[in-house]
Amino acid sequence: MPSLEVQPEKPVVESTAMEISVNRQLLLRELTATQGVVERKTTIPILSNFLLEADQDRLTITATDLDQSIRTSCVAKVKKPGSCTIPARKLFDYIKLLPDGEISIKLMENHWVQIRLGRSNTKMVGMARANFPQVLPFPTAGAIRLPASVLRNMIGKTIFSVANEESRYTLNGALLLVKAGSLTMVATDGHRLAHIEKTNENLAVSGEKKLLIPRKALSELQSLLANTEEEFIDFSDDEQTLYFQVGNRVLTSRKLTGQFPNYEAVLPRDNNRFVIVRTADLLASIQRVAQFADERSGAVKVRLEQNEMKISSSSTEAGESEDTIETPYNMDPLVIGFNSTYMVDFLKAVGDVSEVRLEFKDAQTAGQVRPEDAKDDFRYRYIIMPMRI
Repeated sequence: MPSLEVQPEKPVVESTAMEISVNRQLLLRELTATQGVVERKTTIPILSNFLLEADQDRLTITATDLDQSIRTSCVAKVKKPGSCTIPARKLFDYIKLLPDGEISIKLMENHWVQIRLGRSNTKMVGMARANFPQVLPFPTAGAIRLPASVLRNMIGKTIFSVANEESRYTLNGALLLVKAGSLTMVATDGHRLAHIEKTNENLAVSGEKKLLIPRKALSELQSLLANTEEEFIDFSDDEQTLYFQVGNRVLTSRKLTGQFPNYEAVLPRDNNRFVIVRTADLLASIQRVAQFADERSGAVKVRLEQNEMKISSSSTEAGESEDTIETPYNMDPLVIGFNSTYMVDFLKAVGDVSEVRLEFKDAQTAGQVRPEDAKDDFRYRYIIMPMRI
């Protein structure tokens, strides 16, 4: 696999004399932010290392697995500028066990790195800085500023619908559509589709920009957004790479190639039967009944009758179960089957929404579920294919 063509934002002199001191809490915070990118099992040993670069008054930490990278930094006292690499997991685990205080990090001969705090004195075996893949800096030209809280919400509402099969490569990410007045994110694995749109945005973009963000990058971005107080993040891209700048942290990801499916073609337009149910009641009922569903399919049966919804399941191994929810319904009866896990994923994602609306056409057509009390200019819907039961 080709490496990311990355270059340090500032050339850092590699020196056997590199020496810094850094606050343990600051260092641990930044090491924690990079853990998801570090390769645990790799045939390329350098990818299991952090790159540490010290210059002026900052320590920069970089991790990469060649498909994505993260670069972050913190304030440090740089006695002698330089750079080194050090085993990422070992460093993280060791720093966690140290007490608070000022940590001294010094590069020794033959790529050994000395770490001292108080009476603790440790030396780790590093590798040559020249072996570490270069990581490109954030390209500021054409960058787009996105609202952090909106993007975090969108990822949480869609990431569980991203496919995780190598054979369905273009579904292994979420589609983000950026327009001057709105943001839209869509994810599907072929059996379900999550679609969320936020209107009334004021974004500095002309026309429409489409981004296909890989699942792993979505997960890392979600983690970065959950641990920042930044109101906005910056996004940029080039022919091969996506860049997300969250405060002092930059996440890069290789772009997915290929065409995302025409999701608009599967959005239901004539599901005229509907029922409104309390979110907590529906979630609890499905979770109870699903304990007795077939382990392989996870299928549950939904039966709509006069003023009630019945949810049931059965399997020869576990037995059978049925829950009844009273709710206004006076249309034709309907029986339809769904994967219980898919429905639970959605109901957990809607969070504190008190009621959801389930919309159907018939037993063979995809159903649509959406929050009944949508707010904040968000339009969220979840399409789920029926199962034969």
